[in-house]
Amino acid sequence: MFTGIVSDVGRIESIDGPGDLRVRIGCAYDTTTIDMGASIACSGVCLTVVDKSAPGEPGWFAVDVSGETVSRTADQWVAGRQLNLERALKLGDELGGHIVTGHVDGVGHVVERHADKDSTRVTFAIPRTLSAFVAPKGSVTIDGVSLTVNDVADMAEGTRFTVNLIPHTQAVTTLGHLAEGQSVNIEIDVLARYLMRMEQVRGQS
Repeated sequence: MFTGIVSDVGRIESIDGPGDLRVRIGCAYDTTTIDMGASIACSGVCLTVVDKSAPGEPGWFAVDVSGETVSRTADQWVAGRQLNLERALKLGDELGGHIVTGHVDGVGHVVERHADKDSTRVTFAIPRTLSAFVAPKGSVTIDGVSLTVNDVADMAEGTRFTVNLIPHTQAVTTLGHLAEGQSVNIEIDVLARYLMRMEQVRGQS
């Protein structure tokens, strides 16, 4: 489980494929504290550590990314791409954002961005299948970052929503470099997912 509070921005150093990918990610983490088999969210995708740097080496860890994951996530699996990183929540850690599973629900894209005082307001478009799970003042995870939804607009071709990125978020995550048309990983609030399922079951009874 994660919180959507990014603790490092890593960079993809190498990719071995095709098909399932072995991805090596450079990071600032002390990898002696990372266990083999540990979970790390990489721009919102929960992945398992299968290799890591030796003590004294520049930090890196490796993960295996299945073809299924590649097909269902944003086009981030290229060498040189920066990724938002978050290590799994431990008992006693502060829940600073909201509950994040690291299971991507869909891919959205940036419609527009513009300055809003000291912040940047960004509009995203998402598939209609996710429309019911995004609400004003609710939580959403974008490329692994916990954000609050400003407003939502439903349209014939799908749904659009806006968020504000404060200067700190832009400085310590990849979201400061978002460009119009760029694809992003979207995870809806897990509580919204369960509420929808409860309503479906209630309607069948």
